[in-house]
Amino acid sequence: MGDTAALERELRRRVRGRVDFGDGARGVYAYDASNYRQVPLGVVAPAGADDVRAALALAREAGVPVLARGAGTSIGGQAVSPGALVLDFRPGMRRIGPVDAAARTVRVEPGVVLDDLQRAAAAHGLGFGPDPSTHSRATLGGMIGNDSCGAHSVAWGRTADNVRELELLLADGAEFAVGGPSTAEERRVAGERGGREGEVRRELERLAAENLALLRTAFPRLPRRVSGFALDALLPERGFDLARALTGTEGSCALLLGATVALHPLPRARMLVVAGYADESAAAEAVAELLPLRPLTAEGMGADLVRDERAREALPAGRGWLFLEADGREHAEAIERAVRGQGASVRLLTDPGGQRRLWRVREAAAGTATRAPDGSEAWPGWEDSAVPPWRLGPYLRELRQLTARHGLRGVPYGHFGEGCVHLRLDFPLDTRDGRGAFRRFLEEAADLVVAHGGSLSGEHGDGQARGELLGRMYPPEVLELFARFKRVFDPEGLLNPGNVVAPRALDADLRVARLPRELPLADGARRCVGVGACVAERPVGVMCPSYAATGDERHSTRGRARLLGELVDGRLLTGRHGADEVREALDLCLSCKGCAVDCPVHVDMATYKSLFLDRYYARRLRPRSHWALGGLPSRLRWLHRVPGAARLVNLPAVSALVRRAAGTERERPLPRVAPRPFTRGFRPRPGERRVLLWPDTFGNHLEPEVLEAGVAVLRYAGFEPVLPVGPVCCGLTWVTTGQLAAARRVLRRTLRVLGSSDPELPVVVLEPSCAAALREELPRYLPDDPAARQLADRVRTLEQFLAESVPAGTLPLPEGPVLTQVHCHEHAVLRGQAADPRSGMAGTEIGGCCGLAGNFAFERGHHAVSVAVAEQRLLPALRAAAPGTAVRADGYSCRTQIRQLGPAGSAAPLHLAQLLQQGLPENCKDR
Repeated sequence: MGDTAALERELRRRVRGRVDFGDGARGVYAYDASNYRQVPLGVVAPAGADDVRAALALAREAGVPVLARGAGTSIGGQAVSPGALVLDFRPGMRRIGPVDAAARTVRVEPGVVLDDLQRAAAAHGLGFGPDPSTHSRATLGGMIGNDSCGAHSVAWGRTADNVRELELLLADGAEFAVGGPSTAEERRVAGERGGREGEVRRELERLAAENLALLRTAFPRLPRRVSGFALDALLPERGFDLARALTGTEGSCALLLGATVALHPLPRARMLVVAGYADESAAAEAVAELLPLRPLTAEGMGADLVRDERAREALPAGRGWLFLEADGREHAEAIERAVRGQGASVRLLTDPGGQRRLWRVREAAAGTATRAPDGSEAWPGWEDSAVPPWRLGPYLRELRQLTARHGLRGVPYGHFGEGCVHLRLDFPLDTRDGRGAFRRFLEEAADLVVAHGGSLSGEHGDGQARGELLGRMYPPEVLELFARFKRVFDPEGLLNPGNVVAPRALDADLRVARLPRELPLADGARRCVGVGACVAERPVGVMCPSYAATGDERHSTRGRARLLGELVDGRLLTGRHGADEVREALDLCLSCKGCAVDCPVHVDMATYKSLFLDRYYARRLRPRSHWALGGLPSRLRWLHRVPGAARLVNLPAVSALVRRAAGTERERPLPRVAPRPFTRGFRPRPGERRVLLWPDTFGNHLEPEVLEAGVAVLRYAGFEPVLPVGPVCCGLTWVTTGQLAAARRVLRRTLRVLGSSDPELPVVVLEPSCAAALREELPRYLPDDPAARQLADRVRTLEQFLAESVPAGTLPLPEGPVLTQVHCHEHAVLRGQAADPRSGMAGTEIGGCCGLAGNFAFERGHHAVSVAVAEQRLLPALRAAAPGTAVRADGYSCRTQIRQLGPAGSAAPLHLAQLLQQGLPENCKDR
């Protein structure tokens, strides 16, 4: 088989899972969470072990290297490999065997996501000890490859401490399993086996016997030594532990078909002690005294990483903190007493909600650390160094001094109880001298950590970032043992070459070198650090609904950012073909803006999509739906100017013709147009406490009853609404369809209309997508107009305005339970920009995206994804709602989706204004 096309054809013929050699997939898989870009040959997502065997056999025949990959969150570059066939285990190899509660073990396939394993184990009162911050997407295969740890390893150890058996597939097709410590007799019997297994075992026995002194003296003893291969596990006094020796080899020795892992009993009652110190170095020095109390976690961080004022107020006094988890009140109080004895401030949290909120502060550090407070970028490289815990304080001080000498900035944090430090630094990777500065710092940092008896990596492995530095930690004889160990398993070097053994240069293949800072479309690619929160299948918040619906990483925030970067880079995606690949990936982006707030580094893909579409269609014919839906506000105004036109367009036959002419989705009925707009029937009244009520397009032309309810509520609360003197629009429909010149014209016209209104009046906007657009898009697209910023600052949703301006208890609230669907744009833009919005109404939030998302669900080819997104959270919540539950949805899109897809018999969705209107006295309900 001599060429790529032949390999692809054979893979498609023999593999049941997905095979993709397209440039889009190659661009997405060219990155992990590291600084590096390595374009693979193609991608296979095996549906089972037979697919892995077939793909490996074909790659071996073609002489193509093979890279095993899970969620692709490796920070060192070990999840990318140039010209390799990538095996993505996560989609199809996720089976979890029965939990053996007595033995406290379970068998897993390599694509099993950690959170899924935790849920299966929790049903038996058990859990898996290692829990990295990427637990919602990290796979067990990736964790075994990188010897992952997480916050609880101080109690339950690293992945290597929890592996009992590995089922291996070698590059030559041989298969066998290896376990943990064994007796001399067991090893003798195993070594007498025939075939490849016996050969491997005998070779490794010989390697260990010939190097006993080296294995006993050349490997640092500390809890977080993850650099290199753990060949000291082959010592006879450690039972020749092959499972441990292979854990952390970064997929470079064998492929994993399955593993049996150990489980631990779950704590009786988790409690959290947070201790405050003068700075993170003081916290690091304090932790050694607390370890004899055996906390379940001992996480440390400094004040530089806490940039949210509410989060800062929730922490005890100090500028450095330890997060110390305890098992039960007695344990927690003992830790609390010890902390107070150190003179530290302390806070003990017993309720799960309060603990979760503070843990999010710590988990958010992975994203916060990628940006300095002034917005400058920080990069991995010296990400996971580790020293003995009692050396951590001095090491941190010297590390700070080293970064200062190099003119670098970064904020250390991490697993202080085990001496492991995370640190991202503002390396000038895209400047002429940046590579040299990067190399010089890493070399000196390696010498520093070795001088403290530490390890280059305390978790996540070495990869390209640190593989070249292993010679500063180990003598040449050990490096030769690493190479010999790999050759025993993979003599032809087919598995993840260039990692640990014969590593690629640490300053080669840097991904940001070709991503200019000044290009807006490059910003998403630079900003995305690959931590993969968007590819979690049960995401927190809204992000990323299209990935959760499709399972295709091209339709995730991370995948789209990677492809935008490839388009700017210009080597893989070029010209019209490259632009088409990006357009296809962005086509299923709902522009929900969930990523703008839920992504740890706030990659706002909705904005990048608008910028891309604006440029893409500058010289191409736009879809008809862009003209129809983008210009919807002007179309509706025209309909209401022509007598009888609104009534005519609602007729089924006419509506079908309009839908066909507009090029919208056949399966999505068009909304009904109101007989007359709200503005035509509004009658102002005299009043001193005036507010400007925004007549949004949807409320004005499609659902005037919402604006009428808003008027009634505001008047009951003592305010008199007034309207703008002419047509106004937030421009959102033009923005989401990428017609930015039109959007700017609309926004300028809106500012002219409002020029005659009182500039002190609050602007109450009932439609949350319009409020969000006025807050964010208006100043973004008219940055030089001070009136844009002034208007944005005056905008309030009804909920925000009532919370700020109306005393509690003024408005009678409806009785009974309320189920609330929060609009995505409100979630992303509005909730952090006003003082705690509270309506005072009890209710349960559904969460997630409704799936309609403005123009998205009406564009052809989107219906199935729209329904799939609604099925993630919205529709199940509606089906499960108790009889009599009111449904609140302030967004017109959300109400439309509920009306069109909601279960029969569920309550009609209502805006907050309508719910509040129901509680008003009868004589106050009319406007």
